[in-house]
Amino acid sequence: MNKKKIVIVSLCTLLLCGCGKEIPTLADGGQAVVTFSDESLSVSTNDLYNSMKEQYALNSLIELMDKKILEKELPDDLETEMENAKTTVKSMKDTYGEEQIVSYFGSVDNYTNYIYINNLQQKAILNYAKTKVTDKEVKSYYDKNIYGDVTVDHILIKTNVTEDTSSEDKEKLETEAKNKVNEIIEKLNNAEDKLATFKELAKEYSDDEATKDNGGSLGAINTDTLSSSYDELLEAARKLEDGKYSTELITTELGYHVIYKESTAEKPELDSVKEDILETLGNDKISEDATLSITAMEELRKKYGMEITDSDLKEKYSNYIANSIASAKQSEQEATK
Repeated sequence: MNKKKIVIVSLCTLLLCGCGKEIPTLADGGQAVVTFSDESLSVSTNDLYNSMKEQYALNSLIELMDKKILEKELPDDLETEMENAKTTVKSMKDTYGEEQIVSYFGSVDNYTNYIYINNLQQKAILNYAKTKVTDKEVKSYYDKNIYGDVTVDHILIKTNVTEDTSSEDKEKLETEAKNKVNEIIEKLNNAEDKLATFKELAKEYSDDEATKDNGGSLGAINTDTLSSSYDELLEAARKLEDGKYSTELITTELGYHVIYKESTAEKPELDSVKEDILETLGNDKISEDATLSITAMEELRKKYGMEITDSDLKEKYSNYIANSIASAKQSEQEATK
């Protein structure tokens, strides 16, 4: 939303609300916006509307009707998304200052409303995308990607290599770290109580300050429980039997790890994770199809029987949808080159 658009919306509000005075009707049947002693020079609501319609009205119209439709479609999400919008705006104010927001959006309230509507649009688009996910896709994802939680302890050995480390020093530091891993594994091999020994070794050796005093416990983890830095560790843990520890080097961006897998929980039932799978696959479809977001909002407007009665705006809207889809397809093609 630019400053011209804000001024126009404000003018429309004034025209609708009035200011307590009787507004004269001009020769074209429209109410006066600006009057002169020579009435032929006066500007009517019809004049203003026709001028606005050519350049700005379509964007304002889409925003207005989408807000009405989305609030009707998503009544349970309104409070949450407004709070999310306010949080976003506060963050932007703290980062860029209120003046920057006002210069682009006219006021903080306008910006908050813009974010609020965008949040609702994203929610509606995702809901639409989820309807395009088949039961077969859900089942396939469930079979390949859903696991029970694994309870894992780890010992992290950092290499302490930095961008400034020379090649010679890098090799030396990595060798030292690997030797330390091998030393830990050797001590586990010779231990009678593997788990108790592992926890003692974590306290002695681990460079993970957050877990070492707790025997290296990461707790029950699963996909997305930890950051992507632990992806390789989680994959290795899934391959281990319960009650076993790793004997081969596990490397992540954090360093080298030795892990002990305490237990594996049962895989959750499909019904209990289906909504999460739908959301994941729905987001995948949005990423894969650049036109889906446009189609989703177009279908939602049709669902509520939208009909643009102004012939000029109706044509502009049709062109807007066609051009948006064409542009999205072109961008998608260029991205794949």
